[in-house]
Amino acid sequence: MSSIYVLPIDPTAPSDAQNGTTHLFYGDNAVTALASLGEKFAQKKCPERREVVRKAVGSAVKKVRDLDLGEAVHVSEVRVDASADAHAAAVAAHLAAYKFTLKTKPTSPFDPRLGEAQREKLAFSPLSADGSKDWETGVVYAKAQNLARTLMELPANIITPTAFTERIKAEFAGIPNVEVIVRDAEWAAQKGMNTFLSVTKGTSEPAKFLEIHYKGAAPDATPLVFVGKAITFDSGGISLKPAAGMSLMRGDMGGAATVCAAALAIAQLRVPINLVVLAPLTENMPGPAANKPGDIVYAMNGKSVEIDNTDAEGRLILSDALYYGSTEYKPHTLIDVATLTGSMDYGLGEVYSGVFTNSDSLWNELHDAGEHEYDRFWRMPLDEEYGPQIYSSNADLCNSFVEGVEPADGAEEPSIRWAHVDIAGSMEASRGYAYQEKGMTGRPTR
Repeated sequence: MSSIYVLPIDPTAPSDAQNGTTHLFYGDNAVTALASLGEKFAQKKCPERREVVRKAVGSAVKKVRDLDLGEAVHVSEVRVDASADAHAAAVAAHLAAYKFTLKTKPTSPFDPRLGEAQREKLAFSPLSADGSKDWETGVVYAKAQNLARTLMELPANIITPTAFTERIKAEFAGIPNVEVIVRDAEWAAQKGMNTFLSVTKGTSEPAKFLEIHYKGAAPDATPLVFVGKAITFDSGGISLKPAAGMSLMRGDMGGAATVCAAALAIAQLRVPINLVVLAPLTENMPGPAANKPGDIVYAMNGKSVEIDNTDAEGRLILSDALYYGSTEYKPHTLIDVATLTGSMDYGLGEVYSGVFTNSDSLWNELHDAGEHEYDRFWRMPLDEEYGPQIYSSNADLCNSFVEGVEPADGAEEPSIRWAHVDIAGSMEASRGYAYQEKGMTGRPTR
C-alpha cells in the first residue's frame, strides 16, 4: 500500500522558489510532494492567495499523477495539506488530476463502455479536518467542472443530442428537488421555435430541448434561468468551416455543458434558489434540407430572421431558447453561455470569457465570482451604434429575444437582468498550466 502526500510550503529560504515549484521525496510506503507557494505568499491578498494555492497544489498533483510506480504498487490515497485554503486546494487537486483520453491501455476512466463502478479515480482527502466543509465544497465545484470538460471532450458520435440528455439525467439521478425534462422536435414546433428547428433540418440526429428545474427556494420565488448553446457538432452547415481544427467543434455544446454542470453543483450544495436550465440540442450539418444563406425564418417571438451565414447557428438556437426562458419562467436574471464566435478568441484569447450585459449589478456579481475562482470575465460593449450591422437586412431586428431586456416605457431599469457569456476563447487551453491540462476547460462552470 502506498500513500501520496501533497504539501504546499511557504518558503523562507531560496528567493527563486517560484509558485508551483515541486520536489518529490520517496519513502518506504509513501511519496511526498513539496510544492512552493512562492516567497511572497504571505503578502498576497485574496483572490491572489487562492490562485497561488491552486497553482501549488495543482503542480504537485500533476507530478504525482504522472508517477510510474509500477503495477505492483497501488496508491490508496492522496492526502493534501489544505491548511492555506481548503476550497482552493480541493479545486486544484481534482482539476489537476483530470487527464482525458480514450486510449485503451491502460483502461481509460472515460471509456463510455464502462460502468461507474469500473472507473478508477484517485481519491483525495485533506490532511486535517480543519476546513473540511470548504474542502467538500471545493470538491463539488471541481467535479462539476470536470463533468463539463468530459462532455466537451467526448467526440460527437458518442455525445449526440440524445446521449447528452441521457448523461445529464444520470448525473442528476437521486438528487432532491430536481426535475429533468427532455422535449422533442414536435414539442418545439408546437411552441413555434422555428429558428431552433431550422438548424436541426441539416442533421439526421434527433433534436432535443433539455430542461432542468431545481427548486431550492419557495415555490413562488422568482427563478434564475441559465441557457446553454448545445450544438453537439458544428460543421458550419452549408457555410462549411475549414477542415483544419474542425474536430474542436465537438465542444460547441460547451455552453450547455457548463450550465448543466453548474446546475448540478448548485443542486448538490442545496443553494437556496430556484433555477431553470435550458439547452437546445442539435448538430449543425450540411444535409440536403439544411439552412441556406439568405433563408428567412420566423422566430418564436414572431420576428423574421435572415440567415446570412449558416455557421452563425448558435444565435438561431439561442434566440428561441432565450425567448422561451424569459417569457415562460419570467426570471429576475437570465444568463446564456455559448461558444458563439471565433472573434472572441481573437479579442480575449484563452484568458477571459467575454460578457455582454444590460445590467451593471449583474456584471459586478459575475466579475466578483470570476475573480474568486480565477475564472475571469471581461465586459464587452453593448451599444446601439452596432445595431445597423444586425438589422440592415431583409428581415426584422434579430438581436432582441430576451423579453424585458430593455426598459419599458417610463421605466429606468429593464425588468430582467441579462448577460451573454461567450466562451469561444476560454473553452480550450492550448498550452495548459498548473491545474489545467491541455484541452477543453469546462469554463466557466465554477
